[in-house]
Amino acid sequence: MTSASRYTYLGPEGTFTEAALRTLPEAATRSLVPMISVPAALDAVRGGEAAGSLVPIENSVEGGVSATVDELANGRPLMIYREVLLPIAFALLVRPGTSLDEVKTVTGHPVAQPQVRNWLARHLPNAVWESAASNADGARLVREERFDAAFAGEFAAATYGLTPLVTDIHDAENATTRFVLVGRPARPAAPTGADKTSVVLWLHQDHPGALLEVLQEFATCGVNLTRIESRPTGKGIGQYCFSVDCEGHIGDRRVGEALMGLRRLCSDVRFLGSYPRADQLGPNVVAGTSDEDFLNAADWLTRCLDGRPGPD
Repeated sequence: MTSASRYTYLGPEGTFTEAALRTLPEAATRSLVPMISVPAALDAVRGGEAAGSLVPIENSVEGGVSATVDELANGRPLMIYREVLLPIAFALLVRPGTSLDEVKTVTGHPVAQPQVRNWLARHLPNAVWESAASNADGARLVREERFDAAFAGEFAAATYGLTPLVTDIHDAENATTRFVLVGRPARPAAPTGADKTSVVLWLHQDHPGALLEVLQEFATCGVNLTRIESRPTGKGIGQYCFSVDCEGHIGDRRVGEALMGLRRLCSDVRFLGSYPRADQLGPNVVAGTSDEDFLNAADWLTRCLDGRPGPD
């Protein structure tokens, strides 16, 4: 089996990541390989063992998934090719015959806990929580009798021989997790008109207004941010980089101009890709920031340099 026919994902079988991956049409023609962690899933792509990997990057309740954000910022560069939005609701999975009052220990992925915290406080206030590598791995641990119950997708119950004791558990309505399909760097796909661009930014030095300078580059070019998150670089207290998602495609003049400005301001800019938005929402292009506006401005500058600044 060639690497081109293989996709990895955060495993084991039965994770929300697998469910998200199976929504992609190309998943039907690939071998889907579960991995023990986000770094392992992405390293398989870096090493040429897989053509792509689907990993969680953001949750509407908890925010960014730090393992993915950090892994994309470090190591050999990778590129995002598309995103998937998956509504999230949990089931409390137990071994057959277990009742709710018998549940003393529970497990699940760390990102799951904030999404079920209130439910736990109401229904299992004395249960002890311990995190697992993934929600599906939590189900496996319940099967092995290491925990009484796990929060996971209801679809994982059959895989691990468990029973969904309670279903449709979520503290926040419309909770959604965003996943990204990551591959090796290549030319971005053509703009669709409803795109997103992701980058990681490192500042030359920390100084008053440094973040404002970064934001002004986006604002001046009329580029709206959909996510910005600071992450430690590991080089010392106060040393941070910024993981950013913005509306638009690198091929759009306003986005390209903003990224060029950031490349001047920052010590490094890692381009993580321009890709179609899963929600298919187009950007709000404000006056003066369309491709035509940038082309007209460039034409005006050329005419000024040629000694003919006035209208033709």
